[in-house]
Amino acid sequence: MICAVVFVAGIAGMIVTSIAGNNVGVVNTIGGATAISALVLLVATITSNSVRPEVFDEADAERLEQKIAELTKAGTDEAALREIVHQAKRLGGTTWRKN
Repeated sequence: MICAVVFVAGIAGMIVTSIAGNNVGVVNTIGGATAISALVLLVATITSNSVRPEVFDEADAERLEQKIAELTKAGTDEAALREIVHQAKRLGGTTWRKN
């Protein structure tokens, strides 16, 4: 929250100081603080989102279905194959929670 306030105040500060006078040092200092707060906001946003978008899950599911279809065409028992996939999914879910 502090970075967001610094970011918004920094933009306003750059505008005000550039209009009020020609003090390049102050404008550069405010601009540097604004740039740093923008980077902190970007990093915080990127690292706080731990949920994969649904688009990636759907693409993975489609690839898995294609592999199942290929193996079924090659003679693999589809029911047994789907049971293995179900068990692997369950195992992956428990392993994910432990980490």
